Amino acid sequence: MRASEPETMPRSPAPKDRHPKLRRADGRRALVIGGSGEIGSAIARMLAAEGADVAIHYHERRTEAEKVAGDVRRLGRRTAVVQAALESSKSVYLMRDQLHESFGTIDTLVNCAGINRDCLFAKMNDDLWAEVIQVNLFGTYHCSRAFVEEIVASGRGRIINISSVAGHMGNEGQVNCAASKRGVIGFTMSLARELARVGTTVNVVAPGFIATSVLDTITDDVKQKALSQIPMNRFGTPREVALGVIHLVSDASDYVTGSVLNLNGGMYL
Repeated sequence: MRASEPETMPRSPAPKDRHPKLRRADGRRALVIGGSGEIGSAIARMLAAEGADVAIHYHERRTEAEKVAGDVRRLGRRTAVVQAALESSKSVYLMRDQLHESFGTIDTLVNCAGINRDCLFAKMNDDLWAEVIQVNLFGTYHCSRAFVEEIVASGRGRIINISSVAGHMGNEGQVNCAASKRGVIGFTMSLARELARVGTTVNVVAPGFIATSVLDTITDDVKQKALSQIPMNRFGTPREVALGVIHLVSDASDYVTGSVLNLNGGMYL
């Protein structure tokens, strides 16, 4: 008597992943100040890709801001476009009111707007000094002050301020920018101490030389001099800055506050 052939057993379905990958900004409502710029737009797009609804601030470049907002919508997230002159507290508070009407409150603020008005100190005047301080430092203050109450009320607040390697080590022709960016670091550390007890974290991302259109305006000799100071021998990318922001937004940074995340390829250690 022949032994019966074993029946072909149907394969059981692959087990479902019990720990599906969570997007790092799921459920967040973010506002990116300076979201129309090259770095700000990279941050906004990555926040959306990681699950956040993202509002885009601009000062003058509405077309670019609308383009970023369109990308956010295509990622399936809610968005809004708002305008403000950051040196004016009145303008920033008007922006906040408009945002509440079109988008709602936020729990995450990324202060990414900034300007340079480079000039050797011997030739610097009051206007070149004041313009940079007003946008880079006062702008960070105005936006943080306008939104801090709702960020704290969310119970999971995040404020991330973009500084610069110039805020650590200075740079020729940038006494105004370096002063403003160093001020952003001190502002962040102090605010982090105040808000830690209520569960809101406040951190800094300090990029070095980033490959944006700004680099196209400097000579090859200056670029080579800059590269010679970077141990990794390359410029960073807007995406790498955005990755740093996402890390500080994510739950992985719940216990991180008052920190400075240096993204400079080893230029400043």
